[in-house]
Amino acid sequence: MSMEPTSGRPVELRHLRAFLAVADEGNVTRAAARLRLTQPAVSRTLAALEKHLGVRLVDRSTHHLALTPEGVAFRDKAAAAVAAFDEALDSGRLRHWPLRLGHAWSAFGPYTTPLLRTWQERYPDTPLELLRIDDRTAGLTRGEVDAALLRGPVDAPGLVTEVLFTETRVAAVTADGPLAARTSLTLADLAAGPVVLNTVSGTTALDLWPPHARPAATLTVANTDDWLTAIAAGRGSGVSGASTAGMHPHTGVAYRPLDDAPPLPVLLARRDAPGHPALPKLAALAREIVGRDHNARP
Repeated sequence: MSMEPTSGRPVELRHLRAFLAVADEGNVTRAAARLRLTQPAVSRTLAALEKHLGVRLVDRSTHHLALTPEGVAFRDKAAAAVAAFDEALDSGRLRHWPLRLGHAWSAFGPYTTPLLRTWQERYPDTPLELLRIDDRTAGLTRGEVDAALLRGPVDAPGLVTEVLFTETRVAAVTADGPLAARTSLTLADLAAGPVVLNTVSGTTALDLWPPHARPAATLTVANTDDWLTAIAAGRGSGVSGASTAGMHPHTGVAYRPLDDAPPLPVLLARRDAPGHPALPKLAALAREIVGRDHNARP
């Protein structure tokens, strides 16, 4: 696999692997060890890629290498290209090419089990792999999954999204704290104390509150598990979709209706490019399962 430049030698897969290793490790020495290459070889390969692209991808001004803005933008493209190449050459997966469905938390909410069971019944030769990935697009932009179940607006280029349903938001509070004694809560109730925000894969940000009534203190975490642990420990309260109450029960966390928070859309997202041939079946089944529930309601 190569990308022909306007002049000079082509960019090869090894250039992309070297760049991704440096991006992940933040250090050429560790990247070289991971690739089983010498440090000079990795440095030369990275420099050749930058020369081909005509931009600096890595800032070398500090001991811990950091990506430039151009490097950040190129990283997702490089990861998707490498993942697609590896997938194409995996002969063991060609016979039963799994459809990888990512999610950052709460999956398809109450429809998760019906989706998995119905898929297995109808399409037994195409395994549906549900993967939790702590990333705002659940690994979709990095090429780690074929589609993703996401919540809230997603500001990522190159994605096609479809709203499958909306869910109310709930407050997550310490189970033995004073807020748990209430039957319902408001955003102002939560703003009176610290709020725990999952800044990596969550959808709640300070702009959920009016500018004049935002929480005075916040605690940031990187995934749902740490979010639950912090709330259970009494370090703050949180806001999430209603599905979280069913998908992530915790003895130290109480979920309460949040009366004045806007609903949260649940999206099915895919890349705006040719993908897994079963993606249309997945979208159709997801719509069907949500429709069943709506039709069953009085």
